[in-house]
Amino acid sequence: IVPIGKAKIEREGSDVTIVAFSLMVGLALQAAEQLAADGIEAEVINLRSLRPLDTETIVQSVKKTNRLVSVEEGWPTAGMGAEIAALMMEHAFDHLDAPVVRVCGEDVPMPYAANLEKLALPQPEGIAAAAKSLL
Repeated sequence: IVPIGKAKIEREGSDVTIVAFSLMVGLALQAAEQLAADGIEAEVINLRSLRPLDTETIVQSVKKTNRLVSVEEGWPTAGMGAEIAALMMEHAFDHLDAPVVRVCGEDVPMPYAANLEKLALPQPEGIAAAAKSLL
């Protein structure tokens, strides 16, 4: 049984925290593998539920890594990444060495064609690049 309101650390890391939910968790894990090949250890957190949001797990990870990347399929405006960034300003500001980076879907209507969908949604390479930008 998946506990509601409790995130799961899918991969331990010490250099950067990547938070994601749903489909983006798998892509975040792929990005973490790419980062590991470059000697960067990313902690990947699967949020599992958004309401209630397990803010404490995110804060504890940020206290360890001092960096945060939020990944979501949605648009950047008014998304979960914006909420997570605001929460980190309130609960972990003194522990952040860089601003929270949001990796979101492009600000376009969701395309139907698979090739265009791939261009509109976050990809592992973009997530890894965002994480590297914080180091």
